Amino acid sequence: MEQNNFPKLHNAAWPGVVGKGAPGGEPAIGLDALLRLTADAELEGHKFDGIDLWLADPHVSIDSSKADIERLSDHIASFGLTVGSFVAPIWGGAGGGSAMGDADAIGRFLSQVEKACRIGQWMREIGIRPTGGVRIDSSTGVQAWDNDPVGNTAKIAETFREAGRIAQGYGEFLVAEGEICWGGMHSWRENVKLLEMVGMPGVVGYQADMAHSMLFVLGANAEKDRILPPEFDWSDRAALDAAYKKVADALRPWTLDFHVAQNDGTTFGSGDHEKTGRHCQIDDPNGRLDVTKHAGYWLRDGKGELTKVMRHICWDGCMFPNAVMERQDTWNKVLGAMVAVRDAHGWRE
Repeated sequence: MEQNNFPKLHNAAWPGVVGKGAPGGEPAIGLDALLRLTADAELEGHKFDGIDLWLADPHVSIDSSKADIERLSDHIASFGLTVGSFVAPIWGGAGGGSAMGDADAIGRFLSQVEKACRIGQWMREIGIRPTGGVRIDSSTGVQAWDNDPVGNTAKIAETFREAGRIAQGYGEFLVAEGEICWGGMHSWRENVKLLEMVGMPGVVGYQADMAHSMLFVLGANAEKDRILPPEFDWSDRAALDAAYKKVADALRPWTLDFHVAQNDGTTFGSGDHEKTGRHCQIDDPNGRLDVTKHAGYWLRDGKGELTKVMRHICWDGCMFPNAVMERQDTWNKVLGAMVAVRDAHGWRE
């Protein structure tokens, strides 16, 4: 029987940057190093199909010209890889702003979205990018949002709607990644509320990171939306499954992009990145997720049928030490996990 060839399997570039480069911290890992590690990963004849990009220095300048993107596309293609989703640098520290800021901050936020969408259109025209959206978030902290939850969610929704209209103009779609560190996106209920308020299904959707989304069941930063009890006994797998399925069932209808990841149930911050879900290595014995099983909660509908919404899936594992990330074996193991997910929840075309 032929093996599944969809969804395509992608690695992520941003783990080489997130939590890196701050004074006293580890240096960022360059894009070329990540391209080589991705291209060289192999497991029983399987390879990564592509890579998802960080559209900010030191990887790819958000202000790249079309000629710059043509050269970059040729370079990535020389590794035998395609391109998928982008992370748009919508945060103030990266030249952006905030989805609930003043007019100037919102303007900067939207400008970064437009630049990312333009690069996406160029790459699609070149032929290097057959799939993928543009990742955003609210770019505001939970404490600031909590000063006026109703008004601030409405403000974020209006910014996201305008961003969605920009994306449509370039033939792109946006994926908002809920994490406990982003105001208005820090719980599963708030994410659903926000996306419903935006009201642009298929254009502004959810990016489901398995690890970040799992923190929602613990009510981290949103106690009222907790599903599992305090001091939860992690050996109760049935309770975890039921809680995680509740989150996935609520957000799956909005999910347009999916990250395979592992999590130990704790929070962590590194460099200038606020505390959020702690990504684990795929074989970490403290990992709380059954990665293959729980991936199916996102890739299959409530009846267990394949959704086939995501044409590619991506690994996400941020804030690991450089010594871990620069080992080829790390990426061989990741690839193995990705193949297992595709074997269980993929299809053949």
